[in-house]
Amino acid sequence: MKKFSISLIIAFLVCQSMEAQDIFQAARDNNVAGLEKIWTEEININQTDKRGFTPLILAVYNESYEAAKFLLDKGANPNAQDANGNTALMGATFKGYPKMVDLLLKYKTDVNLANFNNASALVFAATFGQTEIAKKLLTIGADKSAKDNSGKTAWDHAKLQENEEMLQILQ
Repeated sequence: MKKFSISLIIAFLVCQSMEAQDIFQAARDNNVAGLEKIWTEEININQTDKRGFTPLILAVYNESYEAAKFLLDKGANPNAQDANGNTALMGATFKGYPKMVDLLLKYKTDVNLANFNNASALVFAATFGQTEIAKKLLTIGADKSAKDNSGKTAWDHAKLQENEEMLQILQ
């Protein structure tokens, strides 16, 4: 009986582990059918993988729009941070995915949330030359005066990149 109980517990843990891997892969692959199959009210939609990524962060980073929308509709935290404090909005900004930025903003992501280097999505936009995204972020209240851990604002990062268009936007 004891061996049976241990086997049952091991099988349960293996199934839970497979389910967790499936949600991350489905999010990455924009596999909404897979997410629907996995979805239950009991699943932790904000669980993290070994690198601290949530399914939503992975969906956004891989431009899996439908998966990201599904996860947000099911209650995924749009402000969840990975092991470095980066959010889905920062990933969408870095990668240059304005449609993903729009989706996250629709679900009330915090535009001024900073990572563990105190860099916001606007700093990412300035650093990586994402002018269209910077305009969106500013329109909804991104703080131009926020400084990262090195004391630099988004404007300072745009200046370092010699990005005149971004400097004009950030004036």
